[in-house]
Amino acid sequence: MKSLIITADDFGAAREVNDAVETAHRSGALTAASLMVTGPAATDAIARARAMPKLAVGLHLVLVNGRPALPAAQIPGLVDSDGFFRDGMARAGAAMFFLPHVRRQLAAEIEAQFRAFAATGLTLDHVNAHKHFHLHPTIASLVIATGKRFGLKGARAPFEPAGVLAQIEPDAKRRGAAALVPFAKGLGRRLRRAGLLAPDQVFGLTWSGAMTRDRLQALVEHLPEGLSEIYLHPATGPYPGSAKGYRYADELAALQALQIPKDVRRGGFADFASGAKLAP
Repeated sequence: MKSLIITADDFGAAREVNDAVETAHRSGALTAASLMVTGPAATDAIARARAMPKLAVGLHLVLVNGRPALPAAQIPGLVDSDGFFRDGMARAGAAMFFLPHVRRQLAAEIEAQFRAFAATGLTLDHVNAHKHFHLHPTIASLVIATGKRFGLKGARAPFEPAGVLAQIEPDAKRRGAAALVPFAKGLGRRLRRAGLLAPDQVFGLTWSGAMTRDRLQALVEHLPEGLSEIYLHPATGPYPGSAKGYRYADELAALQALQIPKDVRRGGFADFASGAKLAP
């Protein structure tokens, strides 16, 4: 049986993103969105989510390239002089792993973001992290432990099978995605041992920011058996802080044009975690 979650990341990053999320969900393709609770347009995103009860909303945990939930003075080991998370993931990740005081600050910040999500009144569908920072073992442990206290049902473990991509574009350049495979598989095992849902495969790494209409349509037509997640970054156009070169509007257009095969069940993480009977 083939099942599918289609997720938009960065919900709350800007009005341009929120507009695209609403459009893609109301057009029928988008089933889930990951909310940046400290994003510049988070308040607008939350209001829209409340008006779209069938949109499965999760937490897009931000620990790099963004604004923290806690005051900078409480987490000096995580932020720069301007009070924003540092950009260098390698250096930040090393501090999180080796320095006990940084781990304590990290735990407090993760807790604060889960609490901020809970305060929205939305049902927590899933969690993932900006730039997949939850692949870091320390972050993963804290996400699992904290998330379960907040009713977490599932999370993304970004394992992207190369064979499916090769059927669509034999010369697809994976741009470092292959290096993530052992970490993603390990995270998937940890999530499942903790009783949390993790998709069997996830698509969006290789074509991040370039999920064109042809690529997205081909993916849903070549889905493997089991539960797949496809994640995108739709927006109506570039916005302050957006990634250079990302084809945001093309990703929105791809979602609007998508035709889902009739034998594919769709929903959010909580739908599949609960075993709900979902119509194609």
